[in-house]
Amino acid sequence: MEKGVIAVSAMDAFEKLEKVGEGTYGKVYRAREKATGKIVALKKTRLHEDEEGVPPTTLREISILRMLARDPHIVRLMDVKQGLNKEGRTVLYLVFEYMDTDLKKFIRSFRQSGQNIPSPTIKCLMYQLCKGMAFCHGHGVLHRDLKPHNLLMDRKATAKVPDFGFGNGEQILTLWYRAPEVLLGATHYSTAVDIWSVGCIFAELVTKQAIFAGDSELQQLLHIFRLLGTPNESIWPGVSNLKNWHEYPQWKPLSLSIAVPNLEEAGIDLLSQMLQYEPAKRISAKKAMEHPYFDDLPDKSSL
Repeated sequence: MEKGVIAVSAMDAFEKLEKVGEGTYGKVYRAREKATGKIVALKKTRLHEDEEGVPPTTLREISILRMLARDPHIVRLMDVKQGLNKEGRTVLYLVFEYMDTDLKKFIRSFRQSGQNIPSPTIKCLMYQLCKGMAFCHGHGVLHRDLKPHNLLMDRKATAKVPDFGFGNGEQILTLWYRAPEVLLGATHYSTAVDIWSVGCIFAELVTKQAIFAGDSELQQLLHIFRLLGTPNESIWPGVSNLKNWHEYPQWKPLSLSIAVPNLEEAGIDLLSQMLQYEPAKRISAKKAMEHPYFDDLPDKSSL
């Protein structure tokens, strides 16, 4: 068994305080480590019923999480414990650092108070998000499900990217933050799918509303086309060969400053580079960190 996967019942070591979420892969609890009193997030992961022990894919995902946890903008995996559920089946408990809130709640609190999120705060959060994604992408890892709800924050407004759809290869990206190539049925994606999501989150931090809020895959595409113009072969070579491509209504592109009116010019430029149709033309997370939008951010090295 991999080093660090300890065959101790997680419930001997932790006291569950409350359930804080439920993903496709299992439940998440706020819990207290009995030995230290430290508050942690405990993610209970069901293993496939037909497998004996811990499957190699799960061990591989754990080792990826461990490697990524070296970056300060990735939520830290502190430990892994194995236990049995009531039916006697193996469950893994992933022990993560506990974060106080998430970006969705943060945005909602400003929306409810009628205030805008201060521009320096947006800049700081965006830089941290780009930095976290640059680290992941530099290690060949795509997140594929970035959204405000799963970008965690602590009380010092440090944003952290959480774990990577653990054991969940089916549902790729939440609709509102889903890249057009995924909506159009592309079978191969690149790191650019995450950059599209980062762009959508950027716009939402400024306006406090989702920039593309579709309630179906078709509606989602139409929202994107209405703002960015209907794509064609000259803008995005190969688009008409994608599986879900149809003849769509023809819209001309509008200025992004119409959709995101309070964003400074450099921010609009960065956003436009994140929301490029052709994935290869989208700015990388590493390049985004060097964009002039971040020039007046004090002491980037400490972020």
